[in-house]
Order: sequence, then C-alpha cells, then structure tokens
Amino acid sequence: MKKFWTVIFSASALLLATLAVAQDAAEDGFSFTWSRIAMDGHRAGIVPVTSENVGTALGSFKGDVYVAPNGKKYSKGCTPAVAKILIDAQPQMARVKEVIGHSPARMECGAPESAIADMFIDCLMAETARLTGKQVDMGFVNHGGIRIDMPKGDVLLDHIVSMFPFKNYPVYVALKGKDIKPIINRMAEHPELMICGGIRLVYKDGKIASATLNGKPLEDNKVYGVATINFLLNGGDGFSIARNAKEVILTDEPIKEFMVQYVRDLTAAGKEVAYQADGRITIE
Repeated sequence: MKKFWTVIFSASALLLATLAVAQDAAEDGFSFTWSRIAMDGHRAGIVPVTSENVGTALGSFKGDVYVAPNGKKYSKGCTPAVAKILIDAQPQMARVKEVIGHSPARMECGAPESAIADMFIDCLMAETARLTGKQVDMGFVNHGGIRIDMPKGDVLLDHIVSMFPFKNYPVYVALKGKDIKPIINRMAEHPELMICGGIRLVYKDGKIASATLNGKPLEDNKVYGVATINFLLNGGDGFSIARNAKEVILTDEPIKEFMVQYVRDLTAAGKEVAYQADGRITIE
C-alpha cells in the first residue's frame, strides 16, 4: 500500500509542478500547445489492453524487475511501481474488455466537424428527446467531451467508457432563436470548441455567415428545443446555454450509458459502428 500511495503522491506532485510551470510560463507570455501521442508501443512496446493480451500488452515481472513488452528492463524509479498497479488491476478491468461492436474504419474526433462528433451529437439529440418527451430541434456539445477516437476493428466497452468518461447528462433547453445566436456566434469565433446537430452553420472570418434549420434561417422569437449537457449550462468551456432559457429539463442518464447502448443496439441489428460527417459546419 505504501508503494501505491508513493506513486499517487509522485504523480500528483508532477502534475502540480507541471501546472506551476505552465502558470509561470503563461504569466511570462509563453503558451503551451497540447497534442496527443498515439499509444502505439513506440517507447516500451506497450499497446492497448484487451482481455486476452495482458502479458504482451503491458509486460511482466521477473521478481522485482519489470520487463516491458519490448524487452527493456526496469528495476528503479516509478516505472515498476506503476506497471505493477496496472497489471494487478487487469482482473478487475476484465468486464470493460468485452467486445460490444465493430468499426470498419477509425473515426478521429476533429474540429470543426468529424464523423464521431456528428454521431455523438445526433445520439445525444435522440436520447434527450426520448428521455424528456420533448421535440429536439438542434443540439450543442463540446468537442472536449470526446476523449479518445473510435478505433478500427473491435470496439470494446472500455473504448466507449474511455471516450465519454465524464459525469455528464443530457439536458433539454428551450430557447428563443435570438438567445441561440450568442451560442453560435461564439462557436464561429472558436470552431474548435463545439459540435452541433440539427442546425447547419457556415462560418466566415470568425463570424456566422449562415445558420439554418431545415433550410430556413433561425427566427428570433421562435422557441426551439435544444439538446446539450449539464456541463455547458452555466459556463462550461465559456458557454452558458441555459441563459434566458424558457425551460430546462435535467436528466439522470450518464452519457456513456446511452452511447454504450447505441453500440450494442447496432451490433444486435447486425450493423457496424460507422458514421459520416455531413457538412453541417462549413468554414469559408
């Protein structure tokens, strides 16, 4: 147990130190660009784990020496301690290694639009309508809510849980057209932030050039049904979608649960997990 807490403490200390450096750099006028690193085994041979490849994916121990999948040995530092935690946790994680679907192609989440982003918001709109019994005309959700890409091949329960790890819930919001415009205007200024459904948007020079629903412009005084998540109601990612709302209905079904069910339902119907971006967001 002492080793476990030492690792947790070390990781926390590293995080705090990183945040302190980032804060100092920001104050000095520097900025940081974050990027993803593919878990492809290029450092130690470690690759994503399934229920059948724990040894080859994570490596193993010979006494107190950790042997990485590429054969490199570690006896000092935090690497053996972290490896032991991960390896020892695998029996408890076996349930999430269940194959629940199949994807014919990798779907990467990218801005302003991508296949996986369109799939997510369309599912959110449908589920919000089902849960609330309300008509949902459009939906908005943040790109940051999707944490990993959809892999090509077997889709594990773990993939979907990791894709949507946050405790976010579908929310129905009734808004007038004039109160939707500040939302889409901010989206035009920051197209990397948000995903939309139902509505079709054209951005030009950081501004909204066109916003249509079923081929018609938004009407200022018409009330529309909007699907979103609780995180975005009052300030998340700089959006306050509940501002001036005529009605707000919170639901209690976690995002990951209905997304898992969506994949299971596709599989039960003999379908693969596939989607296509449809051009709902255009940047001129």
